[in-house]
Amino acid sequence: MNTIHIIGLGAGDLDQLPLGVYKKLKTATNLYVRTADHPVLTELMQEDVGFTSFDLVYEKHDSFSPVYEEIAETLISLSQSESIIYAVPGHPLVAEQTVQNLIQAERLGRCQLAIGGGHSFLDSLFGALRIDPIEGFQLMDGTEMTSDQVNMTHHLLIAQVYDSFSASEVKLTLMEKYPDDYPVTIVTAAGSADEVLRTVPLHELDRSTEVNNLTTVYVPPATDQTQRLKEWQTFRSITAKLRSPEGCIWDREQTHESLSAFLIEEVHELLQAIQEEDDEAIVDELGDVLLQVFLHAQIGQDNGYFQLEDILEAISAKMIRRHPHVFGDVSVENSEQVVANWQEIKAQEKPIQASVLEGQERFSSSLTTSFNYQKKAAKVGFTWPKATFAWNKFHEELQEFQQEIANGSKAQQIDEFGDLLFTLVNLARFFDLSPEEAMMQANRKFRSRFHFVEQQVKQGTGNFDDYSLEQLVEFWNQAKLCARKEDLT
Repeated sequence: MNTIHIIGLGAGDLDQLPLGVYKKLKTATNLYVRTADHPVLTELMQEDVGFTSFDLVYEKHDSFSPVYEEIAETLISLSQSESIIYAVPGHPLVAEQTVQNLIQAERLGRCQLAIGGGHSFLDSLFGALRIDPIEGFQLMDGTEMTSDQVNMTHHLLIAQVYDSFSASEVKLTLMEKYPDDYPVTIVTAAGSADEVLRTVPLHELDRSTEVNNLTTVYVPPATDQTQRLKEWQTFRSITAKLRSPEGCIWDREQTHESLSAFLIEEVHELLQAIQEEDDEAIVDELGDVLLQVFLHAQIGQDNGYFQLEDILEAISAKMIRRHPHVFGDVSVENSEQVVANWQEIKAQEKPIQASVLEGQERFSSSLTTSFNYQKKAAKVGFTWPKATFAWNKFHEELQEFQQEIANGSKAQQIDEFGDLLFTLVNLARFFDLSPEEAMMQANRKFRSRFHFVEQQVKQGTGNFDDYSLEQLVEFWNQAKLCARKEDLT
């Protein structure tokens, strides 16, 4: 097995090339280069330095990954019979995927490498842009970057922007976070005599200037917090500020307990937005729910018990653990098997319960608690065999409630009314209906129709006392009729 000697051509012209690298290139007999499109190679050709490039490999594939894989495999094959030199733009260990593929092959014992030096394009970029890397910077591959990887508080350098198509992809990714007119700088041939820097609005990135394999896109840090509103860390810092001594008095006074009612309210408002299929309202209400999550996380951090990272770790570990068909080697054929696996894993995670009803109470909703209790009891066989029995029980409870209303005490009336409601929830379970959702829908329907009645009164005398019950009921029926017409359109 012969050695593959890897050297870097730097980011500029021949004047920037280290003397030792220049000597190796001049004396090389088996010189291979990833691409001939480099100013150093252009000048070396004039000095009669011969080499073989892999430019034709790019034309065979539609994406870069198979290109890099083929180049690496070809070099490994060539090294079986002779020692070779492989030259790449920049530094071999900076943004060079072919070299990373070769390193992985070396770890598997498939080749032997000797990695030499090379002038990194980063050095020239820092000089051209006048930035200090100690302030924090990110180097990203423009062919693989995603918006969630971007830290808007850092200097962002995007390499592998070869052409207008890759520049367009980078632009669209950045626009997921940055404003359309955010200034970005296109840097070409940094540090060389052909160095060009041009700053343009983000939306013009792919049509402002020609780009090539010596192009890097620079995005400066977003120093204004209002420019970073799409960053998770920004929202976290806002929440922390609200609860800080310099923040809001009301927010500082809140506890897990005091915020509970607000969380319930926000969830119900979100459910309403979902029911109404109002995307803008869903975005707004999801934000309100997220605020509650961040406030509880900040309270936990302020009290020294837990913080947001603990919440993320817990839910991430749970999702991986309970989806072995996604993150493991378990096979499933349908969603029923997914649910069965979930319940089995969930049962293994929790200690043995003294009662099947443990953990089913929802203090925010007695309807949901009742539904959960009856569902759990039914799973162990404690349920009517048919819905007919539940209907008979409902009529029985209705009669008992009517009797208590006629002759019973307030306590007895409440008791029988509770039994009646409990039976209604049982009926809902038999027909796979959510009592909570049904009650929410009934409330929305009442609010909508009563609002119509109010409008009719306002258009009339403006005083409810001037209308008989029959007239108000007529308004109500008109509201029902209007709703039916809307459902038909």
